[in-house]
Amino acid sequence: MKKERVLITGAAGFLGSHLCDRFIKEGFSVIGMDNLITGDLKNIAHLLPSPQGEGQGVRSFQFINHDVAKHISLDGDIKYILHFASPASPVDYLKIPIQTLKVSSLGTHNLLGLAKTKKARILVASTSEVYGDPLVHPQTEEYWGNVNPVGPRGVYDEAKRFMEAMTMAYHTYHGLETRIIRIFNTYGPRMRLNDGRVLPAFIGQALRGENLTMFGDGSQTRSFCYVDDLVEGIYRLLMSDYVQPMNIGNPSEITIKEFGEEIIKLTGTKQKLISFPLPQDDPKQRQPDITKARNILGWEPMISRSEGLKITYAYFKSLSKEELTKVEHKSFGGYKK
Repeated sequence: MKKERVLITGAAGFLGSHLCDRFIKEGFSVIGMDNLITGDLKNIAHLLPSPQGEGQGVRSFQFINHDVAKHISLDGDIKYILHFASPASPVDYLKIPIQTLKVSSLGTHNLLGLAKTKKARILVASTSEVYGDPLVHPQTEEYWGNVNPVGPRGVYDEAKRFMEAMTMAYHTYHGLETRIIRIFNTYGPRMRLNDGRVLPAFIGQALRGENLTMFGDGSQTRSFCYVDDLVEGIYRLLMSDYVQPMNIGNPSEITIKEFGEEIIKLTGTKQKLISFPLPQDDPKQRQPDITKARNILGWEPMISRSEGLKITYAYFKSLSKEELTKVEHKSFGGYKK
């Protein structure tokens, strides 16, 4: 029996690579697409044939190096499309703002068109950043956000808001089967140490014997979801009948200062937390209301932060000295680059 095919964009990224693993495990044939602007082939190396020709790779996986902002043409049937191609960290989207806007506008348009042609169901990866620096806490899907469209983060925030609008337009006008997920802070193996996000930054600094740098007084909050929990939520949403945006994240909220102290305890570092000025438009609070995910999908996070952090720390500890020290220490828009 021929396997149903799934297209996953951003396949060589942190989340995309975990999604490739999950859909292969579920018995699908996966086409992974990535232009490698922020992704890394090492994340999917276990799915590819070895350069020496010794390994056969995973027969149900195919990789295509392609920018989704350009026309996409694929032969054969496709059952599902998961659009996860996008820079997702401040370092990336502040450095490549135009590409960030294109992948969530032109790229989304191309993939929606492909889904329409193939009669495929498409799930697009939006973000908690559509809520901006929220005036409502915790954030429900009905909250419309507090976003600065022309601020430094606007290229990411507004790109994702446009993505949602275009996806819903294709659903209402063309009757396309669409799903929209709003992802909150996620962590786990395969994160990049130098992507500017708080968790890999803290662990990387601890492993290098540097002080841990937080922004502001550390009173701003985040809610961290382990990647396996997130992937489960994504899979359930894709297979559900729910077409409105849905929050998927862990509602366990913690301040950045408290989180830094957890990392210090976990890693056993003797270094201290030091403070830098808060970047423009940095959200002060971030906590998902996951009532819809609980009621509609029967989903909630199962992996505690302490358990997930141990796994993630073990992954970072396994990296080579070169990988640990290749982080640049330049300032870019208030974030370490």
